[in-house]
Amino acid sequence: MNSQPENPNNGGNPKRSIPPYMKALSGSLGGIVEACCLQPIDVIKTRLQLDRTGNYKGIIHCGATISRTEGVRALWKGLTPFATHLTLKYALRMGSNAVLQSAFKDSETGKISNHGRLLSGFGAGVLEALVIVTPFEVVKIRLQQQRGLSPELLKYKGPIHCARTIIREEGLRGLWSGAAPTVMRNGTNQAAMFTAKNAFDVLLWKKHEGDGKILQPWQSMISGFLAGTAGPVCTGPFDVVKTRLMAQSREGGNLKYKGMVHAIRTIYAEEGVRALWKGLLPRLMRIPPGQAIMWAVADQITGLYERRYIHSAPL
Repeated sequence: MNSQPENPNNGGNPKRSIPPYMKALSGSLGGIVEACCLQPIDVIKTRLQLDRTGNYKGIIHCGATISRTEGVRALWKGLTPFATHLTLKYALRMGSNAVLQSAFKDSETGKISNHGRLLSGFGAGVLEALVIVTPFEVVKIRLQQQRGLSPELLKYKGPIHCARTIIREEGLRGLWSGAAPTVMRNGTNQAAMFTAKNAFDVLLWKKHEGDGKILQPWQSMISGFLAGTAGPVCTGPFDVVKTRLMAQSREGGNLKYKGMVHAIRTIYAEEGVRALWKGLLPRLMRIPPGQAIMWAVADQITGLYERRYIHSAPL
């Protein structure tokens, strides 16, 4: 699996690249696997971020409390929108990043600079935030913040009912609550992630994009895990603000947080600076492992395509 054909860096004409639709497919399949494995951590992260009174003492206490009071299935609340959200998000992220990278590639060598990778990743993150992430996360967070075992006590009965209720009570804009911090979070995350993933592949495994080498799944998982660690630390405040803005209902017009900057100031004034990084540990428990799972799947699919249809094809 690790045999390496001729190195594309050895001059000559640039080789054909993996088409964006294959990158999109690989990301969507990786997203399905990731969602099923890591949904409980995302539920715990959201509950911790919404906890203003200290009901939960930490990750383990939060998970145990949810299981005891709401049942184990509550740890998978919002799985349907989360899995759909990840599948579409990764398809758009991987596909749009491939399209944007093609605009930054050198026309003679086919190589792309780190500057180009950063801009491509940021653009892909902004696009996914506006088109997919914000409305899906609004629905997911509204479902996850509900407490109570009895279905008749729940305001939102499911993802479709939740979306319809938000639109009816708050207008279409309600599904894009928290869009600004989501754009900042996702753009920064993906700029760092795509650049770091490529750097770790080269540094650890001597894997260059387009060389035909297929990484073992465990190699992709290590690179993906490491690449997924920086973003949560840097973007913690954006994630907390995003969650608070999405969780508040616009019904009645009495909003605690008026926007991203106002939310940051209010949280800092009322809860202290540490509150802006609430949920960081569960994010670190979810995002790097999630990236490890996604890249393990995606690299296998794109690697096999590259080996079969690019390096086996006559030049």
